[in-house]
Parts: sequence; C-alpha cells; structure tokens
Amino acid sequence: MSTVPSPATPTGAPSAAPPLTPSGTSSVTPSVTSSGESDAPRVRVVRVGTVELGAGRPKVVVPLTAADTAGLVEEARAARGAHPDLVEWRVDHLRAGLAPREVVAAGRALVAALEGLPLLVTVRTAAEGGAADPDDTTWAAALEAAVAEGLADAVDVEGARGADAVARVVAAARHAGVPVVASRHEVRSTPPQDVLTERLLALGATGADVLKIAVMPQAPEDVLALLGATRAASLRTDRPLVTMAMGPLGVLTRLGGGVFGSCATFGRVGRASAPGQVAVAPLRAALAVVHGADDEGVVAGADHAPGRAR
Repeated sequence: MSTVPSPATPTGAPSAAPPLTPSGTSSVTPSVTSSGESDAPRVRVVRVGTVELGAGRPKVVVPLTAADTAGLVEEARAARGAHPDLVEWRVDHLRAGLAPREVVAAGRALVAALEGLPLLVTVRTAAEGGAADPDDTTWAAALEAAVAEGLADAVDVEGARGADAVARVVAAARHAGVPVVASRHEVRSTPPQDVLTERLLALGATGADVLKIAVMPQAPEDVLALLGATRAASLRTDRPLVTMAMGPLGVLTRLGGGVFGSCATFGRVGRASAPGQVAVAPLRAALAVVHGADDEGVVAGADHAPGRAR
C-alpha cells in the first residue's frame, strides 16, 4: 500500500510535506483564480490498497465491530456483499483484548475473509467513543502488531493520545509503507467552526497522510459548523480530509460532505459503529446523486496480499 503520490513526492506539490506552524496547522496558501476566488491546494491522493482517497467521489467505509474471530469473518462476508470501497476493523471491540498475539490471530482470519477489500485498522478508545480503554503502550502495541504483520492497508491514530505512542505507530506505518489517518472525535458536542478548523489541521502535526474529525451536533448550526470547517481546512492543506457530524442531525454530512472536501464516509452493514451511519445501499445511491456514479479512485486489478507491504 502506498501514497499516490507518496507523502515525500506529491505530484504538483513541493517535495516535502507542507511546513507546519507552531499550532500544527498547514501553511499551504490557497491559490487565487483570475476571478479573485480562492482555490483549494491540489489534494495529495493517498492509496489504501485498491482505493485512492482524494480522487473521485467520496469512498464508502464499512466498520466491523464483532467481538470474536467468527463474528469478524461473518461481518466481512456481509460487507463484501455490500461492495464498499474499504472496511474498518474496530479492534477495540475484540473480546480477547488488545494483546498483539490476539490482534494478529483475529486479523489474519479477517484479511482472508475480506478477499482483497482494503482494511483500515483502528483502536478507538473510550474517550473518543470506542469500546476499550487501553493505556498508550497497549494501544500502540496493538496497532504496531497489525502493521508489522501486514494486516493493515491503513492505520488510524488518535491525535489526542500521548505524543510518544502516536510517533511509535506512525514510524511503524512509515516503515511498512502504510498510510496513516490521524483522527479526533468530539463525542459530546461541536466546537465553533474556527476551533474545528484548527483542530482538524493540527492533526497534521502527527505526520499523518489523512486528517479526520467527527463531532456530535446539538443543533443544526453545529452541522453547518462542521461543513464550514471542512471547507476552510480544505483551503489550507493538501492532505485528504474525512469529516462527519454524528447522530440524526449529522446524516446529511455523511451524504454530502464530499461537496465541502471530505473524501470518505462511513456506512453500515448491520450494526453501526457510530450514531447516524447510513446503510450502504442508500448511502451509495445518495452519493451517486450528489457526485455521480464514477469509480475514479478505485484502482482496477490491484491486489491485496497478506503479509507484504502494500
């Protein structure tokens, strides 16, 4: 798995990642057209298995939350039938725990059952809406094991974890050629738009390839804040963004977030991993209405071979 173009050599961009200000925000300056309107920087396309984030329509990600290997295999088969672009394994739901041997054993079975569907590996912690409450060492070790074993096509790191733990996972991912998604989840409220924008951009300080933020809206104005922050951030960074507002109020962000700069959306097959997730079939139908039915950003003929860097 690789970044297309790679983080070090993005096409049409400087050879190095955009410098970060002390707050961690990107210093990319929007270009200005002859009409005086600002344009977003050209987005770096990030390859995750057979999928390119940042190219074409927003990609559909299906989370898997089973507590054991048998359940994961069953969920994987159901997900395949729904034809998502990627699958997210929420390792925090694993009943056996986060010890590397348990993660690797379950992950091997899951990858085999996915039959080539790209896999994003995530340990979502309780503070950000997850099902586990590991310390930083345990959290990092679980993700490092998945990366080292060749199970992950991409890995999620929570930007709020300890800096040393985040750096460990990012370094392991870089060594294996695995893209990193840096995430933050505001599970109780929605900060103001300007705060959201800065928090989203600050995730770039982790060195991640993709920046993600989710919020819990309490009013329609919060949904507008999330969409406004997505657009504002897209004008200041060339990294792909993933954003959504959760719950019933936030459903429209899952359907139309791509208009504002979000490159992926999460849909469910069976049980949802977060409130407001839409079933894959109607989600795809809505995306086709908003963005068209093109498959740009899905790489034909790409393979997924467990146990090797992709």
